Amino acid sequence: MKRVGIIALLHESNTFLDEPTTIEHFRSNLLTDGDGVLKAFLGSPHEVGGFIDVLDAAGDVEPVGLFAARAMPFGAITQACWNELVSRLELQLRNHLPLDGLLVAPHGATVAESEPDADGDWLQRVRTIVGPSVPIIGTLDLHANVSENMVAACDALFGYRTNPHLDQFQRGQDAARLMLKTLRAEASPKCRLIQLPLCVNIERQATSEPQGTKLWGHADRIQSQPGMVSVSCLYGFPYSDVAEMGASVVAVAERDASLAELAAHEMARIWWDSREEFRGQLISVSDGIQQALKVREADSTRPVGLLEMGDNVGGGSPGDGTWIAHGWIHEGRGPLLTVIADAEAVRLATAAGVKGQFAAAIGGRRDPTRHGPSLQDTWTVLSMTDGRFSESEARHGGYSKFDQGPTAVLQGTTTGITVIATTLRVAPLSLQQVLSQNVRPSDFAAIVLKGVHAPVAAYAPVCSQLIRINTDGVTTADAASLTFSHRRRPMEPFETIGHWQP
Repeated sequence: MKRVGIIALLHESNTFLDEPTTIEHFRSNLLTDGDGVLKAFLGSPHEVGGFIDVLDAAGDVEPVGLFAARAMPFGAITQACWNELVSRLELQLRNHLPLDGLLVAPHGATVAESEPDADGDWLQRVRTIVGPSVPIIGTLDLHANVSENMVAACDALFGYRTNPHLDQFQRGQDAARLMLKTLRAEASPKCRLIQLPLCVNIERQATSEPQGTKLWGHADRIQSQPGMVSVSCLYGFPYSDVAEMGASVVAVAERDASLAELAAHEMARIWWDSREEFRGQLISVSDGIQQALKVREADSTRPVGLLEMGDNVGGGSPGDGTWIAHGWIHEGRGPLLTVIADAEAVRLATAAGVKGQFAAAIGGRRDPTRHGPSLQDTWTVLSMTDGRFSESEARHGGYSKFDQGPTAVLQGTTTGITVIATTLRVAPLSLQQVLSQNVRPSDFAAIVLKGVHAPVAAYAPVCSQLIRINTDGVTTADAASLTFSHRRRPMEPFETIGHWQP
């Protein structure tokens, strides 16, 4: 039996957030090794679930769990946390040698205080330990800021092809199938990277919208050429201030390095020539609310989803922003629902009890200047739960189980706003975040969703329309308002580039 090790280290690091990611953030989400890796992902819609699915079906390959760590997007990883993660990873890898291959799942936008290219760092460590002859094949998040070190450490990398990310399981299967072909000497993959001097606005990163379908249509065509395995367009994560930030193309050929090089060049040129289609089309809070009111006039049976881009929990934001809620109080009509991460509000609700009331300012605790002032009101506690819920469908991020800590549903006496107050931040990836609290979306004129693309798969079926609204915050869609110190220059749209050749 061939033995293929599995490693996953996943974190999307927002360097514009002052609060760092610690080892406790990983422990509260996922931090396991050995057989725990296989138990954590067996049957899941995650890429590691895809790895396991293909290897188990092969019959002549044993999947070997090594190490898995995942934390919700937040600030850069502390030095102490990074040291512990890579030490545990290296220990498990050495203890399970020899291995015939490695399937890896880096995020691609992980930043540690000591290692701006954190994914490149741990992948290079892995390559050093196993040597040059052991194949390493992996996956990347669509938002990866891809580095030369990542690509140099791996024989092949497959990027997600959808946003919201609904294809992780399939990309994991792709990587595992290529691993089987490599172990059977049916392929010797060659991987090539081209970094574009382009920052793709977060608002334009939906793969099913016209600019996305056009881009991926070209990627599919190039990928279908004889001898090609994969062409991935990585949109990048604009909230990591690192040299690798930006769009990139990764092309993989079965054996021919020159074919991979040509494919990467062709895809990069096509993307560059269509770069204007990826500039953000930003809508203010006021304009977004007026648009929502017009939608409600045409369809009052379903709520309008208001995507609060500046407080995108899936991009590392605090989840306690209030800009849209305040805007709705002044300009909106009808009941509004919003989810706000506010452990103090939950504590006060617990003390008051169900049907009890308390006066408090909710939200806007971390940075009211950036994310909006608190919502002051007298709140009635409608219900309370432990905040745990599950999702059976494939959703962004491959998550199936969620824990947002003790949770209270609150209704403002004056504002009329309904707040689902959570102890822990959880991105709006699942409609169960609302339904599990016995809250019906149809009871509201609008729902604030703290995301950009991740909530779409879950909320599009129950909303008449989803409107992306630009707000201030650590995940603002107006990237030009952020202060970058380490990004490449020049880069569109920050600077105008007259000519660029891949």
